[in-house]
Amino acid sequence: MRLPIIKHVLGFIEENDEDWVNETIELLESMTEISSLKDEELDVIGELLSNLHGTLEVNQMIKNGMDKKEAMNAFMKRVTGAIDN
Repeated sequence: MRLPIIKHVLGFIEENDEDWVNETIELLESMTEISSLKDEELDVIGELLSNLHGTLEVNQMIKNGMDKKEAMNAFMKRVTGAIDN
């Protein structure tokens, strides 16, 4: 997961709407079913999906009252902790 991507998508949500991100996730998930996709292409789609889902989690933390920077740091610590284990 890339913090700059999450930060950018959070900005998009602030300017537009969270629904756009949810619909993008649905589209990307649907695209993974294309049988002719190469592994590298699936990896890119998977990385995009991870960042979008992560952004939605951070956005939920912000909605629940957490500061934006705090929410991003908490999320990244959780992700890093999950990878280390």
